[in-house]
Amino acid sequence: MADLYPLSFEPIFQYRLWGGRRLGGWMDKPLPGDEANTIGEAWILSDRQDHASLVAEGPLKGASLTDLMRSAPEALLGRLAGRFERFPLLLKFLDVEQMLSVQVHPRDDQTDLIPDGDSGKTEAWVVLQADPGGRIYAGLKPHTDAEALRGLDQQTVDEHLASFQPEVGQAVLIEAGTVHSLGDGVMVFEVQENSDTTFRLYDWNHVDPKTHKPRDLQVEQALKSVDFDQGMVRPVAPRPEAGGRERLLDDCHFRVDRITGDQPLEVGAAGEPRILVCVAGSGAVEHQGDRHGLARGGVMLLPAALGPCRFRPDGETTLLDISIPERP
Repeated sequence: MADLYPLSFEPIFQYRLWGGRRLGGWMDKPLPGDEANTIGEAWILSDRQDHASLVAEGPLKGASLTDLMRSAPEALLGRLAGRFERFPLLLKFLDVEQMLSVQVHPRDDQTDLIPDGDSGKTEAWVVLQADPGGRIYAGLKPHTDAEALRGLDQQTVDEHLASFQPEVGQAVLIEAGTVHSLGDGVMVFEVQENSDTTFRLYDWNHVDPKTHKPRDLQVEQALKSVDFDQGMVRPVAPRPEAGGRERLLDDCHFRVDRITGDQPLEVGAAGEPRILVCVAGSGAVEHQGDRHGLARGGVMLLPAALGPCRFRPDGETTLLDISIPERP
């Protein structure tokens, strides 16, 4: 296998009935299909058996993230190698033109609810665009119980679920067990555990135009997953860090820093992988005399073996710098 270097990946676009067509322009990438093919998700870093990210350029072009995890786990993960058989995070952009289903994800320890080989699912969003009528639902209002959630409909959602109008730049942590939804013109970056386990409580009476049928609900599994002690979820207050950084999210599964500026800066770290996601502007990661371009909508994985690198922006640029915390 060729030596590792800063790795960019091809996006994997996914049809969703609630999606739109904004991701193509925002990412400067052609979307598959015509206007009827609504694209709700772009998976930008994925080590899933059904959808594995492929390296976009360089000597390893066409290799999958799954291949790299099997052939070079130590070089890729550093001191985290041995903890994970698959890359532990799944990164996406979501264009939620209509409302996402009201849903919940199980915790890691709820193994009776999780398919073999999967995990629980804590996730987080960073708001990229928000129409005036956009909404994020996250958490429960007081006195909401299982019977209330079992009977959710268009008239009772706002009675039982906490919500707020999202603003660009906000970060929202959706811990496993949190009832949530978003949409009506909201676009977000999403970081999550590498899991696809979702239980729907209510789907806003959507009918899939491709099947002409409503989607299945999983109400009983969802109710077993809900954390009924969790109240209203609000956006996280960013925490200023050194070097022009701010800590947006600090969870046991992932950390996300936001870096905004027009000056060169150090990225990457010795002995652990880092992921850069560009959400405004453009620039390049410099490594061993080569430049690896990164523009809005792009992702770059910096393998642990690389150590610190240099990012040189073309102008005012905003990066999300994502790391995987060490745990005992």
